[in-house]
Amino acid sequence: MSTAPTTSQSSHRTSPRGGRPFRRLVLPLGVVALVAAQGVALRLSGVEPEPLVGILMFGLAIVAAAFALAWAGEAAEVDISGGLAVGLLAIIAILPEYAIDLYFAFSAGSDPSQAPYAAANMTGSNRLLLGFGWPFILLVAFLVFRASRARRRPLDPGIERRPFAVRLPEDNRVELGLLLIASLLTLLIPLTGGIHVMLGVVLLALFAYYLWRAARGESKEPELVGVPQAIGALPTVARRVTVIVIFALSAVVILLLAEPFAHSLIAGGRAAGIDDFLLVQWLAPLASEAPEFVIAIVFAARGRAAMAVGILLASKVNQWTALVGTLPIAHALGGGGWMLPLDGRQTEEFVLTAAQTLLGVSMLLGLRFSGRWAVALFVLFAATFVFSSTEARWLVSGVYAVLAVVLLLARRRAVVPTIGAPFRRPVTHGRG
Repeated sequence: MSTAPTTSQSSHRTSPRGGRPFRRLVLPLGVVALVAAQGVALRLSGVEPEPLVGILMFGLAIVAAAFALAWAGEAAEVDISGGLAVGLLAIIAILPEYAIDLYFAFSAGSDPSQAPYAAANMTGSNRLLLGFGWPFILLVAFLVFRASRARRRPLDPGIERRPFAVRLPEDNRVELGLLLIASLLTLLIPLTGGIHVMLGVVLLALFAYYLWRAARGESKEPELVGVPQAIGALPTVARRVTVIVIFALSAVVILLLAEPFAHSLIAGGRAAGIDDFLLVQWLAPLASEAPEFVIAIVFAARGRAAMAVGILLASKVNQWTALVGTLPIAHALGGGGWMLPLDGRQTEEFVLTAAQTLLGVSMLLGLRFSGRWAVALFVLFAATFVFSSTEARWLVSGVYAVLAVVLLLARRRAVVPTIGAPFRRPVTHGRG
């Protein structure tokens, strides 16, 4: 964490536009607090609402908490490195998924019938993140780019016009390298038919290293506007307390409401005649992924497309290391053995998810996320809904793998630097 602000930082500390703290800070935070409070009040009342009511009220509260997180995450860049701010945002945003997955994994220790649900939620949320989340963020960035060009506003420096693409900073090689390493480690899962506790410990260690590495990353002077600027303009102690309180309260709201939101989604799905397995794999992740999607959309809509993609990339690192790693440990603590078993269907789902992950990493080796690859990710993701047989899952897995290998060969010069990026000494600069 940085020490006293430099002169160049003072521009973010001054009261924006002549000093209107109520309109710039208190009013927006008050609105999101009220929206979140109605969901929390419903949760604490013990009343079980109708599915549609629960989806609406709990969902709005989670979205409000996500907006507050996005504001606090931007303001936190005044005091900590951008990489660590993104990592912390991703961790808090992914808390609902941890809560749901760990519940199923812990229950599977005494009730083996719950084991498929833990793996289903994990694979579903991972594929939803890459197959829908990444392409949607690029679509938002493209729409913002078009609007900015039409209004002749300054364009996001991370945007390439022809062909349209989001250019990622060199720092993102850390996440890409860790994802490549984690993908190699997770090859043991389909080979052994389960997730072993020892593999979980290794993946958790990799995640802990990622946080440590992000904390030592390069510090840059942030460019804040709106609510984050108002927070950044506060005195040092007040600013840090405000950011910490927002992070903490948002995390509490998200954790408290993830379960009833998921239950409302599942109840609504059951009423529509949807299979329980599909509900856990796809509808529950809509609840768990909602905060990080909203946060990323907020950044993309504000012209920070590279940071939006970076948040989803950090979330993927969290999912592929910490989330996968904690499942067998939760299973063991719940009374199970040293391995969380996967049946044949779950092995197929995991191979499909691993192959998609490898393609996602491969397409970003050049630190560019282009429209054609976003379309490819979405089309392959959607294909598994249209063609849902075992043969179709293996076929799509094969397509993911072939495309990934082709890209790895085409960009082979970037593979070794990417794998080594997490272990190179980070460059640190002062602010100002």
